[in-house]
Amino acid sequence: MSKILVFGHKNPDTDAITSAIAYAYYLEQKGEEAEAVALGEVNEETQFALDKFGYQAPRVVDKVANETDTVALVDHNEAQQSVDDRDLVSIHSVVDHHRIANFETADPIFYLARPYGCSQTIIYSLFQEADIAIPENLAGLMLSAIISDTLLFKSPTTTAADEKVGQALAEIAGVDLQAYGLELLKSGTNVADKSAEEIADGDAKSFEMGNHTIRIGQINVVEVSDVLDRKEEILAEMQRLSVDNDYEAFLLIVTNILSNDSEGLVVGKEDLVPAFQTAFNGQVTDKQIALPGVVSRKKQVVPSLTTEIESL
Repeated sequence: MSKILVFGHKNPDTDAITSAIAYAYYLEQKGEEAEAVALGEVNEETQFALDKFGYQAPRVVDKVANETDTVALVDHNEAQQSVDDRDLVSIHSVVDHHRIANFETADPIFYLARPYGCSQTIIYSLFQEADIAIPENLAGLMLSAIISDTLLFKSPTTTAADEKVGQALAEIAGVDLQAYGLELLKSGTNVADKSAEEIADGDAKSFEMGNHTIRIGQINVVEVSDVLDRKEEILAEMQRLSVDNDYEAFLLIVTNILSNDSEGLVVGKEDLVPAFQTAFNGQVTDKQIALPGVVSRKKQVVPSLTTEIESL
C-alpha cells in the first residue's frame, strides 16, 4: 500500500482541513505512512487557526490516483463532495459526522460515523482509545474545528461530547476557550474583500436530493447587511455557478454568529421554490427567505429540504 492521502471535502472549512491534519497524525502514530492534503485553498478562519498554532496549510490536490492507491476521508463521504478521481483508488477509512449518501466500497473498510457536531470530536476519541497523546498545537487545531462547526457550542448540532472534548482540548492547548472561540469566529466574518463567488461558493456543498442536485453555501458574518448590500451581485454569481455546474437550485445561508439567525438567498428552478418555502416555513420574496434560528446546514437545512424536494 502506498502513502495514504487524507483529505476533507471540497471547499474545505476548518473541520475539513484540521481533521485531515489530525487524522493523518493519528495514522502515522499507528505506524501508517499518511499525509494530509486539501481539496481547495483554506479560508480566512482556517488560516487564522493554522497561524495561531504554527501549522502550514496542506498542499492542494485536484486528483489523487496519480500519486497513491489509498485515501482516507474525513468530514465527508458523499462522492460529489470528494476528489474527482476517488473511484480510481481504495478508501482506507472514513471518519465523518454527516449523513451517509451514495457511498459504497468494494471491500470492507474502517468507517466511523457519529452524530456529533464536529469530526474532531470523533478523532479525539480515537486518540483516547489508542492512548496516543495529542500535542499542544494539534489540540489547538482540533479545538478550532469544534468551535467553528458548533459556533462556540451555540449550534443545535452541538452535543455533550463536543463540549466535553472542547474543554479538554482547550486545556491541552493552553487557551481560554471563550476568548479564543470568539476571536476565531470573528476572523472569518470579513466579507469586504471577498468576491461574489467567494461569498456564495466559498463554503458550499452539493447535495443529491431525489433527482435534483442542490448547492448549499453558508457564510458567517457579524452583520448580515454586509452580504445583503451586495445581494444582486451575489445572486447573479449564484445563477452563473448553477448554469455552469448544472445545479438545479442554489441556497446561500447568511448566518449572523452573534444573533444565531440567518437569511437565505435562493436561485434555481421555479418549481423547486415551494419546497424551500415549506421546508423553512417562510416565503421566498425577491429570491430571499428569512431563516430565524437557523445556523446549521447539516441539521436544520439539509434534512428538511431533502424531505420536501424528494416529495415533489
